[in-house]
Amino acid sequence: MSQTPAGSLPDTSRLLRAEQRGLRLAIICRTLVVGAAFLWVGSSWVAFGFYPNPLVFGVLGAFTAVGIAHAAVIGTRFDRWWMKYAIYTVDISGICALFAFLPLVQGETVPQILAFRAYGIYYLFPLIAMAALSLSPKLVLWAGGVAVAGWFAAFFIAISDLETTLSWSDLTPGATRADYEALFLSANFIGRGNRIEETGFLMIATLILALAVLRARRVFMAQVAAQAEREQIAATLGRYVPEAIARRLIDDPSALVPQERHAAILVMDIAGFTAYSAGRPPTEVIENLNDFLSGCAEEVSRHDGVVIQFTGDGLMASFGAPIDSDHPEQDAVAAGRDLLLCAKQAGFSIRIGLAAGPVAAGSIGSSDRQAFTVYGDTVNRAARLEAHAKVLGQSVLMDAGVSGKLAGETPQLLGLQQLRGLADPVPVFTLPLKV
Repeated sequence: MSQTPAGSLPDTSRLLRAEQRGLRLAIICRTLVVGAAFLWVGSSWVAFGFYPNPLVFGVLGAFTAVGIAHAAVIGTRFDRWWMKYAIYTVDISGICALFAFLPLVQGETVPQILAFRAYGIYYLFPLIAMAALSLSPKLVLWAGGVAVAGWFAAFFIAISDLETTLSWSDLTPGATRADYEALFLSANFIGRGNRIEETGFLMIATLILALAVLRARRVFMAQVAAQAEREQIAATLGRYVPEAIARRLIDDPSALVPQERHAAILVMDIAGFTAYSAGRPPTEVIENLNDFLSGCAEEVSRHDGVVIQFTGDGLMASFGAPIDSDHPEQDAVAAGRDLLLCAKQAGFSIRIGLAAGPVAAGSIGSSDRQAFTVYGDTVNRAARLEAHAKVLGQSVLMDAGVSGKLAGETPQLLGLQQLRGLADPVPVFTLPLKV
């Protein structure tokens, strides 16, 4: 069903909250990665005597500060859509800048291109993976695109000071092992093909992650839609739906889509209710009526029926719609017996009309409020039979559609009766109901 129940949280708002939680999780992971980098650089200094460039600590500290600041504003009035793109641009650009400008050895002139051989593009993969936590495929694609652009920018900056560059294309056919070693170990070897392969695989991984995030979003939205359908079913059918029927409706929400079904309709009304309420306090009348109708609704539910509506001092119930039933007529008659018993215990006298046949059933209403209803000739006939029961002095009247399905019982034919509002007389039956 496409309608969103009134009062439910819009799907976009739920997804936005999920994205915000994912961004916070990404910031946590980012902080852990920065902490691990601090430990690695510090331990290398202590264990191996490798004195790192102080700029490394400054960059890591700046990354941490930017991440904490961003985490603090996520979901607040200061949050802006572009901030998540900006922070990933800063992070990726910072790592690429280290490859482009941070000297490998302090106090020595070493070609910066060697940084691409000493380390590698794998430093960028965790950032793109963390972007996936935001559930934003656009952010993943942005991070991957910035990483590719930043990596090539750093590469071209690193080779800009080289007077001569060598690459795999400089090997001649039939090159020996010594030729390979001389080329690869040369300080002028830039490995242009390696950079293309690296960024190619990085972009492939980015596209796969973006696709995975897109699928995750669709699964999330499907779950939200399923929850909305459950809320719609609960709001439409109200509190007097049997638990078993409710579960079946949740498993098959299409049962509420307008369609034609075979059903038995029960219409019940309290006889002499006007006289009953005269002279009694309104609060007492309403309290007694509520208690009685609540008991009636429970009996209808116990026989797998659904109360479609309460009609002042009565009700209309459907058996076989919205859920299919193998014997809706028998269920309706059994419910009618129990309703007569409830009425006797409550001190009321009731009339019941029963009719079976095709009905139009489904949810109707606006986008804000809907209700499940049944309508058609079968529904009208049940209402006319209930009204005609007063004329014949009977408690229960039924049409041929109901009487013909009562195995083991013999309804009494009362002849052809002219029901109000119907053009032709119809056969009317009654069944002595022991209460």
